[in-house]
Amino acid sequence: MTSFLDPDLATPMRLELPTGHHLRRIGADDLDLDYPAVMRSQPRLWRLFGASWGWPPADMTREQDREDLARHADEMTRNESFNFAILDPDETCLRGCVYIDPPEEDGYDAEVLWWVVDDEVGGELDRCLHGAVSTWLATDWPLERPRIVGRDISWDDWRDQA
Repeated sequence: MTSFLDPDLATPMRLELPTGHHLRRIGADDLDLDYPAVMRSQPRLWRLFGASWGWPPADMTREQDREDLARHADEMTRNESFNFAILDPDETCLRGCVYIDPPEEDGYDAEVLWWVVDDEVGGELDRCLHGAVSTWLATDWPLERPRIVGRDISWDDWRDQA
């Protein structure tokens, strides 16, 4: 994978959310927070991402998740793609993830999508993400036309493009 942003560009590390949660870059050290969050929401996450990413399989092991988190961290060091954990204030619970990836469609400069754990779907955190992430992209990232999956393109249309 090649960088879709200048590899030397300093990119944001964190975003405070109005709910008290925050986003920060994820890594292999987050396994104990990530794995249970993903696996508790696995059937719904598979419906969202399975066809496109093959993730998360029902039989995903902790080691496979750790390898995936390490890969995400490595890609972020080269500005190839970004994965931010959505965390509670004390970082004791992962509530989802936000991805900023290279564009899959001409006319865009990034592909942005996120998920929240099942018990956050439709709740305050889920509802605040669109506005907070959109503002963050416009003010703190060198992006002019990010495509937000679920907003600028439906999840069904996004999956059909995979």
